[in-house]
Amino acid sequence: MNEPFFSLSDPIPFEGPDSRNPLAYRWYQADRQVLGKSMEDQLRFAVCYWHSFCWRGNDAFGADSLLRPWFDGADAMQLAERKADVAFEMFRLLGVPFFCFHDRDIAPEGDSLTQSNANLWAMTEILARKMEDAKTRLLWGTANLFSHRRYMAGAGTNPDPEVFAYAAAQVKTCLDVTKQLGGQNYVLWGGREGYETLLNSDIKQELDQLGRFLNLVVDYKHRIGFEGAILVEPKPQEPTKHQYDFDVASVFGFLKAYGLEKEVQVNIEVGHAVLAGHAFEHEIATAHALGIFGSIDINRNDYQSGWDTDQFPNNVPELALAFYYILSAGGFGRGGLNFDAKLRRQSIDPDDLLHGHVGGIDACARALLAAARMIEDGALGAALTDRYAGWRGDEAAAMLRGERGLDEIAARVESEGREPRPQSGRQEYLENLVNSYL
Repeated sequence: MNEPFFSLSDPIPFEGPDSRNPLAYRWYQADRQVLGKSMEDQLRFAVCYWHSFCWRGNDAFGADSLLRPWFDGADAMQLAERKADVAFEMFRLLGVPFFCFHDRDIAPEGDSLTQSNANLWAMTEILARKMEDAKTRLLWGTANLFSHRRYMAGAGTNPDPEVFAYAAAQVKTCLDVTKQLGGQNYVLWGGREGYETLLNSDIKQELDQLGRFLNLVVDYKHRIGFEGAILVEPKPQEPTKHQYDFDVASVFGFLKAYGLEKEVQVNIEVGHAVLAGHAFEHEIATAHALGIFGSIDINRNDYQSGWDTDQFPNNVPELALAFYYILSAGGFGRGGLNFDAKLRRQSIDPDDLLHGHVGGIDACARALLAAARMIEDGALGAALTDRYAGWRGDEAAAMLRGERGLDEIAARVESEGREPRPQSGRQEYLENLVNSYL
């Protein structure tokens, strides 16, 4: 009989904003109605398998600091089962509706692809049995195409076609597993789909390979009847110097070039947006504007560090703006909020995992309520409508529809002889307005 991993046996309770209990929700009340949906349905939280249960606490200058009972032992599959036990116990304690995984998170890699697949299917059966007795479902699955040395030069963009084929075979099985477990989506994170130096990189060749790889995935999705969305996760750098999926706009350009803009959406991560030099809400609004918004990896970066620190989210003002743009566009469909966040290297106690998730869940819930107030009040939306009111005029609408040529527009401007009168953008007023909801 395995010893309990966490100190708690009962699920995290909701105790309200005045509670001082560090393992109670102060803002997250799953069944509270927000804009016509329960808070649980609006946020669709997911726990990630990799950072929560697979990360050992190592960094570039130090070895493992997190010592988990499923990390080392003679029987890799037995350890994977122990890890799954703890994972589903944490899902129960947190009361989250979803989880996410890489194939190699839930099952160990074998000596061959055949053995790796056998391990994966065996663990799939175990997870399926656990899901029968749990409320937690699969938000998305993905294949780890970056950790093994075979992928040091990328997967779909690898100069070796045998690596491309191996990666395709790995994705095929992981997509099958995701479908078997009722996954809502499938994610492709191009961890090493980029280059270190142009001296040994043919960009056109590699982009064509990546386009073909993604088309293969989309084709197979339809062949097996997988109803979830295929998601690509943008990231500008780290580990490679230049990633082809730099940001949302870059991904959209890639999708358009390879005929995939109607088939593929984006999974946006807060930390990746920061590394690309964008605000998180910029990436969300851009994805909505381009019609490719899918899902969110929620975390935060340390703004004094130049890398992806994957910390738990706690900045309510920033989160509130992000949720405002998500809610304004209709909220999540099949997507959700995956905690792609890990403990700090010194946070070694099992309950630290609970503290991190409880804090992140509460921060998101508080931000959601602020965003809902912004929408219900309507002042931000009204200010935006007023700013673009001129485009609702007949002549402006005709220009936008392409019914006026450049010469016609020029002739009208000269004949009317009116000088445009700029209007204030009212940025300071709008920033103050946002703060009034927090």
